[in-house]
Amino acid sequence: MTIAESKGAATTTATESVKPTRQKITPFLWFDNNAEEAVNFYVSIFPNSKVLTVSRYGDAGPGPKGTVMTASFQLYGQEFTALNGGPHFKFTEAISLVVHCETQEEVDEYWEKLSAGGQKSQCGWLKDKYGLSWQIVPNALIELGQDKDPEKAKRVMEAMLQMSKLDINKLKQAYEGN
Repeated sequence: MTIAESKGAATTTATESVKPTRQKITPFLWFDNNAEEAVNFYVSIFPNSKVLTVSRYGDAGPGPKGTVMTASFQLYGQEFTALNGGPHFKFTEAISLVVHCETQEEVDEYWEKLSAGGQKSQCGWLKDKYGLSWQIVPNALIELGQDKDPEKAKRVMEAMLQMSKLDINKLKQAYEGN
């Protein structure tokens, strides 16, 4: 047994091939004609992120030859696919991506980076410059808002409803009744 085998790693011989494993469900994001720009933007913001593959339109189209048709990428290890599909469909708030944050610094960083050129909204929601909706959520909101004391949870919810970007200290103050 090799060291790799003892560690649980897959090994192959020169004549074998290994199929890469894919996650079972992959969000598929439809862009007009700026999927490559959007993918590079998202990958630049999040750690553990990278472009995996890019396929380009050929002579058959329907996009201009050489332009990106699809790009697969990872954000924090979660796989996504982006498509340049034309102007037929737009993003709506009916679907959003949630970024769970441990600290206020994380909330601030993702809020500013993702909303740059986009639109800030209420309750931690924003739209980026491509129209994709995001929720920047501190874990404290979930923890405090699920407290068994209904009065504490209510105060946290009421405080959150007054915020644009979520503020952990203000949520904690509301929880404590201050």
